[in-house]
Amino acid sequence: MTNPLELLTLEQLRRRTSAKWRTFDADVLPLWVAEMDVPLAPAVAAALREAIAIGDSGYPSGNRYAQALAVFAAERWDWSFEETASVPVADVMGGIGGLLRVVTAPGDGVVINSPVYPPFYGFVELNGRRVIEAPLGEDHRIDAGALEAAFAQATSGGSSAAFLLCSPHNPTGTVHTREELETVARLAADYGVRVLVDEIHAPLVYSEAVHVPYLSVAGSERAFALLSASKAWNLAGVKAALAVAGADAIDELGRLDDGVRHGPSHLGVIAHAAALRDGGDWLDSVLAGLELNRRLLGELLAHELPGVLCQPPQGTYLAWLDCRALGLGDDPAEVFLERGRVALSPGPRFGSGGAGHARLNLATSSAILTEAVARMARAVR
Repeated sequence: MTNPLELLTLEQLRRRTSAKWRTFDADVLPLWVAEMDVPLAPAVAAALREAIAIGDSGYPSGNRYAQALAVFAAERWDWSFEETASVPVADVMGGIGGLLRVVTAPGDGVVINSPVYPPFYGFVELNGRRVIEAPLGEDHRIDAGALEAAFAQATSGGSSAAFLLCSPHNPTGTVHTREELETVARLAADYGVRVLVDEIHAPLVYSEAVHVPYLSVAGSERAFALLSASKAWNLAGVKAALAVAGADAIDELGRLDDGVRHGPSHLGVIAHAAALRDGGDWLDSVLAGLELNRRLLGELLAHELPGVLCQPPQGTYLAWLDCRALGLGDDPAEVFLERGRVALSPGPRFGSGGAGHARLNLATSSAILTEAVARMARAVR
C-alpha cells in the first residue's frame, strides 16, 4: 500500500483548519501537536460518508466500539476483555479525570513518570489531586526505585493514591516491557495504589518492540486502561475512547460521572469502530512510513545537528530531542521557532527532565521532515 505520509503536499496541508495548522504563522513548519499529515483511512472516510449521507448524526448507542476494539486487541496484542468491563468515554484524558474522581479523593497524590504528556499535570490538578513525580531513568525507562519512593510518599498517612501510567510513553516513545509492567503491578499492590493507564498510542509500536496491554499483566485486576483509535488513525477531531476495567474494578465503572460516560459523539464512535475493524492494512502502511521517517530523522540529526541526542522511539510518532549540548537554554523549541520557523513542543511543559528538550512529531512527509531539520540546523549556526 502507498505510504499515507507521502500523499499530501504542504499546500494541501495548509488548507487544514485544525490546531496543528492554525496555531502558528503560515511560514512555520508545524511538527508539534500529535496530528498526522495523512488523509483519512479509506474505511473511516467511507463510514463517515455513509453516516452523513443518511443523516445518521444523533446520539450514540450500542457496543460497536467495545466490539471492534476487543477484536483488534485480540488480533494485535493477544489480549481479550469482556464488553461488560468497558464503557465509552469522550476521550482518554476525560476518562482519566473521571476515574481519578472515582478511585481517589481531593488532595490525594497521583504519581506520574516525568517527563510526560503535559495534560497529565493539568488533569490531576484540575481534579484537586497532587502530582508526585517518579522520573524515568536516563534510559527513558521506568525506575522501580523512584516509583516505589513516589508510591510511599503518595500513600503516607493512609491516603489513597493513583499511578497514571503512559504506555507507550509520550514523549520518549518508550514501550514498557511485560517485566516492567509486572513490577508496576507488584508495587501498586504492595502500596495499595490504583493504576490508570493511558494506552492511546498502543497501536503505534515499531518492529523491535511489543505492546503489552497493562490489563493482561498479573496483578492488574484493580486497574483501568483507557484506549482510543484517535492517535493511530488521526481522529482527534471525532472524539471517542473506551475505558476498560480490570476484573476487580468493573463495578467502579458505574460510579463514573454521567458526563464522562455519555461523552463520545455518535460520528466519533462510527469512525473509531470502522478504523479498528477495517483499518488494519492502512495502519500497517502508516507504521511502515513512520519506520522510514524514524530512520530518516536519525540520519538527519547525525548530519545536520550532531549535538542533538535522540533515542529512536519504540512507539508513537514522537521523538524526544535532547538539545542541552546546543546551549539554547531551557526551551530550545522557542529558538527553533523564532530563528528557524519550525514549531516543536517545548520540553519544559513535560515536567521534570524536560528542560533543554523538545518533542518533534515525525508523522509527516519526508520532504517536510528534511526541511524542518535543515531549518533547525540553520537556526543554531
